[in-house]
Amino acid sequence: MVNGRPLGESTWPEIEGRPTVLVPVGSTEQHGPHLPLDTDARVAAAVAARAAGPVLVAPPVAYGASGEHEGFAGTVSVGHEALRLLLVELGRSAARWAGRLVFVNGHGGNVPTLVDAVGLLRYEGRDAAWFACSPGGDAHAGRAETSLVLALDPALVRSERDPGNTAPITDLLPAMRAGGVAAVSPNGVLGDPTGASAAEGERMLSAMATDLAAAMTRWHPDPTTARLR
Repeated sequence: MVNGRPLGESTWPEIEGRPTVLVPVGSTEQHGPHLPLDTDARVAAAVAARAAGPVLVAPPVAYGASGEHEGFAGTVSVGHEALRLLLVELGRSAARWAGRLVFVNGHGGNVPTLVDAVGLLRYEGRDAAWFACSPGGDAHAGRAETSLVLALDPALVRSERDPGNTAPITDLLPAMRAGGVAAVSPNGVLGDPTGASAAEGERMLSAMATDLAAAMTRWHPDPTTARLR
C-alpha cells in the first residue's frame, strides 16, 4: 500500500512543479525487549508512504530527542537543539523547490522541537506543517506499537512480550522527568504488548495514512502549534 513516491529514488528532472514533500521523523531508542530501536521512524515512514496524493516521501530522520530513554542501551538521542537545527535547515533547503513540506512525526518526544522548528519555518514564509502519528493505546512499546510493527514486519518482533508499567502516563510523569523511563519501567515498556496483532496494526496504519491524506487536503495548520489536523 504505497502511494507516495520515494524522493531518494527520484532524479532531479523527474521532480516537476512544486510538489508536497513528506519527511518522516522518528527516533532510535529502546522499545522494550521485543521491538526494534527504529520503531518510531519505521512507523512514520510507513504512514507517509501510504498517504494518498501526488507526494514525495523523503528518507526518514531516524534520530530524535529521546533523552528519556537513555537509561537503556541502543538509544541514540541528538536532543532538542540539534534536532531543531536539522529540521529548520532541512525545511529551508527543501522549500526552494517544494511547494509544501510536512514532517510526519512518529516519536512523542520530538513534539516540542517540531512546534518550534516548523513555527519558525512558517514565520519565514515557508508552507510547512507537521503531522502526528497517533495510533492511541498504551504509551510506549505496548499493544499499539507492537501491533504496528507486526503489520510492517513480524520478523522484527521478538517473542519476549512482557507487560511493563501499565499505570496512566500522567501518574508516571513526575518520576520520568526525574529519572527517565528506566525509573518507572525496568524493561522499558509502558503498557502491555500481549494481545497485539498484525491485523490491528494494519487498521492503525490505514487510519493514520487516511488522516494524513485528509489533513493535507484541508491544509489548515494550527496557528499556534503548526500541527496539521
